[in-house]
Amino acid sequence: MKHNVMLTIASLLSIALMTFHFTDDVLREGGMAVRGAWNLIAVLILLVWLYGTLVLAERRSGYIIMLIGSLLGSGMPVLHMILARTVVTNEVARARGDYFFVWTLLALGVTGLFSLILSARGLWSRKWGQPR
Repeated sequence: MKHNVMLTIASLLSIALMTFHFTDDVLREGGMAVRGAWNLIAVLILLVWLYGTLVLAERRSGYIIMLIGSLLGSGMPVLHMILARTVVTNEVARARGDYFFVWTLLALGVTGLFSLILSARGLWSRKWGQPR
């Protein structure tokens, strides 16, 4: 499979997982995600990430946008695991849907790191200023 196709698929998957994660954060009323202006900022960030993935896919700016987006995606599990303050029992976790939340974080971390590697590789190997 071509490098750019893999990067596009991984980045789109990361964007989808980020929307699931953000939705779960809002439903749980977690942190800053609930406040009104933060919702609009998150939508704008996801829009720029999606535009960079689909429209600017093989350009330097697209690689940079996907690199930054993948840094955000791969950082979410780290932030949540470090900032987690409470430990819940299995019954409480099942009732609240914590398994899906944790699975989304882990999948977002994997796809984010994969996108990070592919976008860095694309930036590193690209010969800038030369015609395609």
